[in-house]
Formats: sequence, C-alpha cells, structure tokens
Amino acid sequence: MKKILLTTTGLIALGMAPAMAADLAARPYTKAPPMAVAVYNWSGFYAGVNGGWGSSRQRWDETSLGVAPMGSHDATGGTVGGQIGYRWQAASWVFGVEAQGNWADFHGSNAIPLLPAFTNDTRVDAFGLFTGQVGYAANNVLFYLKGGAAVTSDRYRLLTTGTGVSLANSVDDTRWGGVVGVGLEYGFAPNWSAGIEYNHMFMQDKTYNFVSNGVVFPAGTLVAQTRIRQDVDVITARINYKFGGY
Repeated sequence: MKKILLTTTGLIALGMAPAMAADLAARPYTKAPPMAVAVYNWSGFYAGVNGGWGSSRQRWDETSLGVAPMGSHDATGGTVGGQIGYRWQAASWVFGVEAQGNWADFHGSNAIPLLPAFTNDTRVDAFGLFTGQVGYAANNVLFYLKGGAAVTSDRYRLLTTGTGVSLANSVDDTRWGGVVGVGLEYGFAPNWSAGIEYNHMFMQDKTYNFVSNGVVFPAGTLVAQTRIRQDVDVITARINYKFGGY
C-alpha cells in the first residue's frame, strides 16, 4: 500500500511540474518603480527674522546763505527685524511681495569743516521695506532681485565738538525713498529656508531748520538751515518659515 501511494504521489508531481514551469515563464520580470525626486516648492506665505549690519551715508549742507558744505559721515551699526511675504512659483520663476521692519542702531558724526568747534550728528533708529520680488529657483536654491519703497526713522543733532552739548533742538523725521536689493536663499528643510540679502536705499533729500534750545544761543534762534542727503546700505542674514505643504 505504501509503495502504491508513493508511486501515485510521484506521478501527480511529475504531471504538475510542466504546468507550474509554464505559469512561471508567463509572468514577466518588472523593475521596482523609481523613487520620486523631491522638488522644493517656494509658493506660499512665509514669515521670518533677520539681522545684520548697515551704513547710512549722510551729507549735510547749510542752505540759509547759499550752499556751504558742512561735511559728510557714515552712520553705521547693527540691525535686527522681521519680514512677512507671499511667493508664487511658475516653473523655475518665482514672484513675490514682502514687507520688512527693522530696529536699527546706525550712528555717526563729523566736525563741520568751516566750524570745527561744532559737530553734525546722525542716528537711524529704524527702517522699513515694502518690495516686490522676481527670482529664479534651482530646486531649493533661490536667487532673486527686489525693489520698492523704503522708509527710515532718523534723528539729527548739532553738537559742540568734544563735549557733545546740544546747540539746537534735535530733529526727528520719517523719510521715504526707494530701495533695490538682491538675495540668495536656500531651502535646508521642508518649509524652512535661510539666506543672505543686500539692500540699497535711495532716500530723498530734505531740508531742516535747527532752532536753538537756549543752551548756547538764545532760545528760538535759527542756528542752521540744513539740507541732508541720505543713502543707506544694509546686509542681513535671514531665516524664513513657509506655511503650507512642502
């Protein structure tokens, strides 16, 4: 009986082998699908912080009796602030709008060449930028140009050289102008990017009246009528978080 069972089982196995071989041959070999390459998406709202260094070039001219040069100086120092904006991407081109606000501590002064006993003094306390952007993206690397409006918060003073005694009431003013800039940004993680940016601000020329505070000259006396020309250069490092999908 055992011999009969073994013989029958062997015959069945031999009969099934060709069918199994034919079935295996009918199934073609297919490769695993390639892994998708992640493409960085620059579209969406973003917000971030920045910090760096700036220099404000100041040229003072006395204008009450013609034009008499009062000298020039650079008001320099650090800055820190934040930005918020929106970008949209079309193929490799990226377009955007951004608002940026910064606190600043740019300070400088110079002795007046014709009156070295007196000093011009400038401080820039803050600035803001409202710009449009156009850029080109190579996946997670973005190069862009920007331009728009700029505003600065300034304080101007006339002082005695050496002692720093104020000759007139300080002049505080908000000045508007234009800005152009360039930046490079790198997406180092989903939704996170870091970059570096340079901006040059063209601020309008303005004329101010410095009125005596009574310390040196009689109170209310016009000490100087001064035209001040101002340009600002700022370089900052920044980090942004983009809201939405990667």
